[in-house]
Amino acid sequence: MKSKRRIWGPVAIAVVGAALLAVRVAEPEYAYMPPARKVMNRQTDFFGQSSDQETQRVYDLWGETITVENAGKPRQAGTDAAPGPEDGAVEINGALLKLGRNQFYKETFGNEVFLTDILGIVDGPFKIRNIMKAVAQLRGKGTNNLQVELAEDITIGGKTYKKGQKVDTGLDVPKGSYVPLGLPVKYADGKLKVGISCAACHATVDPQTKMVVEGAPNADLNAGLLLAMATNSAAYFMHTGQRLSDEQVRQLQHELKRMVRTTDGRAVTLPDPDKLEAAVDADLAKWPAGNFDSTIDLKNDPAQIPDCFTKGGHPYGWSGFAMAGPFHGLSAFSNNVHAQNADPLAQAEASRALFDIDKEVYIGTILQNAADPRYRYDPASGLKPSTFFAKIDPTPGVPGVNELIKPPTFPMLSLMAPDGVFAGTKGYRVGEQVNAMAAWQNTLVPPAAPVSPDPAKVRMGEAVFRRAQCIRCHTGEAFTDHRIIPVDVIGTEPARAAALKKMQRQFADVTTIYAPDTPVPVPPDARVLRVPTDHLDPEQLKLAFARGDSPGGYKVKGLIGLYWSAPYLHDGGVAVGRDERTQLGVAGTLMKGIPVDPANSLRALIDRRLRREVIEANRRSPELRGAHVEGIGHEFWVDDAGGFTREQQDALVHYLLTLKSRSSDGDRPG
Repeated sequence: MKSKRRIWGPVAIAVVGAALLAVRVAEPEYAYMPPARKVMNRQTDFFGQSSDQETQRVYDLWGETITVENAGKPRQAGTDAAPGPEDGAVEINGALLKLGRNQFYKETFGNEVFLTDILGIVDGPFKIRNIMKAVAQLRGKGTNNLQVELAEDITIGGKTYKKGQKVDTGLDVPKGSYVPLGLPVKYADGKLKVGISCAACHATVDPQTKMVVEGAPNADLNAGLLLAMATNSAAYFMHTGQRLSDEQVRQLQHELKRMVRTTDGRAVTLPDPDKLEAAVDADLAKWPAGNFDSTIDLKNDPAQIPDCFTKGGHPYGWSGFAMAGPFHGLSAFSNNVHAQNADPLAQAEASRALFDIDKEVYIGTILQNAADPRYRYDPASGLKPSTFFAKIDPTPGVPGVNELIKPPTFPMLSLMAPDGVFAGTKGYRVGEQVNAMAAWQNTLVPPAAPVSPDPAKVRMGEAVFRRAQCIRCHTGEAFTDHRIIPVDVIGTEPARAAALKKMQRQFADVTTIYAPDTPVPVPPDARVLRVPTDHLDPEQLKLAFARGDSPGGYKVKGLIGLYWSAPYLHDGGVAVGRDERTQLGVAGTLMKGIPVDPANSLRALIDRRLRREVIEANRRSPELRGAHVEGIGHEFWVDDAGGFTREQQDALVHYLLTLKSRSSDGDRPG
């Protein structure tokens, strides 16, 4: 018996040791991707019932959908031939769409390094163990707003949150899942790390069925508060109103003088990390649930998280800046999220042009209070911040810490890479992942709104839609004319319209990208393609990027899936709950944990009396004023003062909530 114990003891130790070694080497990760039976969207078949995939192939060629018959045959002179990667073509097939969905739910491009090791998103009162405890307490029932107990006290902007207090995170957990949507977890470097994928913002759980709605914005995601509770929120200062001007640095500097050498050798002071942290936290906490500041203009101006019902909805982004390249700019838009929002270090080379901040000051500010000591920069070390970062960079040879590539235009910005870099993981091809997500998003059809269509009411609503001239802008298959309207014409909150203005300082004259068959990492002899841009209207480009003397503009939003995308306008300010009398504005709904009612919010969009009350409610909130959320503009009224009855107004709202794409092949991406 003793001899057996002597044998099995070392064996058990060896097995455990091998398992631990395997975990360290393999760095396992997990992200939840719902099976089809747990998804509310109608499952689409891109190829249709009658197509023959062996003889017919479909491609995206810089936004144009091309179908080629007999594509499996060799090319012959004088016949239509399938475009190839040398032309910039992306073949759309089942494998690409499958990859797109997988990437949507699981791919982080390595942003768990920034979020966990640098930002410290789970090092403050918002801990991984508390997240898992909250999920476990659901017992598989699911939720569209995970409430998580705080692990410690924290004061943000003068408001104190107590240990043990439950906060609304807006994180969604589908029925039967034990992990929130869009929060992939990875074990690496001896600890659990949390990243974020597209699904955290662009999918939601239906509050009634607890099933997943793919492509619907997570309208109550409390991103600002979660970021504010991180230990190094200051690393996200460029998404807030903290400009770090010389005067501001003097106000924030520490008495010990945290000196660094700039690129040109000058000695300058880094801002005091604690003071900057407090200032950034206060700005982030002002973001309304469902909003995110996706621009790096040093203004606290978060915009509403957009939906992903993207077919026919180009150009993309609130200003329409994503208008070139594959899928009418949708690939460029998807790239922007991963190449910029989840890794500010990727913009270090452009920091002077974008922020008027020297690269060394920029890197030093981000890293001086990093959560993980390995990434924490100490000014007393005598090293330049860039030298220190080069020593610990997990992705040497490319900007930042995410899995990125340098486009041919780097370090210049371009229409394909407005942030200067492009997301791409080793082992894939250039653009393959964002192209796959773009193609898959274009197949998404929103579930029917839980509103029983009344044919007579729909007909009346459509007649009102035409009489009120809504159709002048909201036309076509996705109910958009694809135009960008000057901000002084549309009249909506102007702060975000000029958010990209400084990009013109470092914008490439010609937009290029590597051919889509180029492997990652990019070889030195990779084929470079010129992205077609001659078809773009110069005035529209000027509006999208607020170039020159332009104040900028906002694109005409498509109208598909309006039930799932309330509240309305780019700032999400037009919000009304079920009670039109008391639940007014973001202040009277989301800020109080009250769901937004799509029908009443649409009514506020077209009824001037109700809108006035919504705007007044928003303006009474100092937090919303500090985040540029008002709900103003888009003054196209369908009310009694405009000659319409309440019955006609109701009919228009009913019509808008039941809209479907006008495209006869609406399931097909392109």
